[in-house]
Amino acid sequence: MEKKTVWIINHYALTPSQGGLCRHYYFARELLHRGYRVRIFTSSVIHNTDINMIPAGEKGLFKDVDQDGIHYTYLKSSAYKGNGLQRIKNMLGFAAAIKKIRKKYGGERPDVIYTSSPDLFTAASAQKLARKMGIPVVTEVRDLWPLSIVEYRNMSEKNPAIKLLYGMEKRLYKRTDALIFTMPGGAEYIADKGWGKAVPSEKIFNVNNGLDVAEQDFQREQFTVDDQDLSDDSFKVIYAGSIRTANSVDLLVKVAELLKDRSDIKFLIYGEGDKAEELKKECAEKGLSQVKFKGRVDKKYIPYICAQASVNVLTYKNAATWKYGGSQNKLFDYLSAGKPVLTNIKTGHSIIEGYRCGLELNSSSAADLAAAVTSLCAMSPEEYGKMCSNARLAARAFDYKELTDRLEEAIAYACAR
Repeated sequence: MEKKTVWIINHYALTPSQGGLCRHYYFARELLHRGYRVRIFTSSVIHNTDINMIPAGEKGLFKDVDQDGIHYTYLKSSAYKGNGLQRIKNMLGFAAAIKKIRKKYGGERPDVIYTSSPDLFTAASAQKLARKMGIPVVTEVRDLWPLSIVEYRNMSEKNPAIKLLYGMEKRLYKRTDALIFTMPGGAEYIADKGWGKAVPSEKIFNVNNGLDVAEQDFQREQFTVDDQDLSDDSFKVIYAGSIRTANSVDLLVKVAELLKDRSDIKFLIYGEGDKAEELKKECAEKGLSQVKFKGRVDKKYIPYICAQASVNVLTYKNAATWKYGGSQNKLFDYLSAGKPVLTNIKTGHSIIEGYRCGLELNSSSAADLAAAVTSLCAMSPEEYGKMCSNARLAARAFDYKELTDRLEEAIAYACAR
């Protein structure tokens, strides 16, 4: 296939130095290696930070920055905290700014737009831009909106706003030339919604999140952490990620309370979020000295930290979205570490079960999770070692070199229509 110019439009396209949402950095880097020309358009507000690449008062709607040979264009966006009205304003503002891309950058003559966003507004604006430019568009779904809103915010599907969003979602899927789901069950979701005629299966692709195995192996060797909690002989239960309501880290604290008498088991929690201070206070009040909150760390240290775990943990609220599988960024960090993964959720199309690299419960009971921790602690070296080696096998299957092959298939399909 002739190599093409690809515009990637993603509200949260970070570089490795900015945080963990680096999916499109790795895709862009690999596409460049394969002869493509790539530009990434993203919000000037760096998610989960106070950084704005185009601060208030600075003139200009766009700011161009090269990162490792990748052209990033930041679109001026409003600052926000949390998930309230400020964030909605930021989403709508970014979507509006996309409309102005054509005037400034249209001379590059892209062959295809590849848009990715957990919300619907970015995708809608990017599709409109593609139509005006007369080029195909690949739309990527990283979160099932509005189903996630229904599940996590306890909203009724009969709510007029939710009905409106479902209608918008269907139109976006129908109008795109190729449709990517990061979760493996995307085609199943379309069938469950009864949208099979509007969204034929041949234009649906699965391209999971993933990792750069070689990069993580390098970081594990070069960026170590001098911390007694990581180097002692205890059985270390590690969580690395956001500490928010949807992440159910409070469940891990309940597990620690049940295992309070097990001095050989330690819980290390890395990350920040609006529930962190509340959970720290709870641990202090209950005397849970074996729970250590380590705060946010630079992502380059995560490979080493997770490799020191006895088990890495994913905790979440159970929701209907898990039926269609999961593709959490931290899952792939955990797999790369070569240690078992423990989660309280049962997912469809499970990577953990498929590769037999951990334990996947169908329970949010602290007692059940505590029993799983103790069973891993008591596991024979042979059985435990097999889980570790299986985790590494899974990691290699989701290396970005492998995933870019699938992305190219979606791009080729869209351009051939």
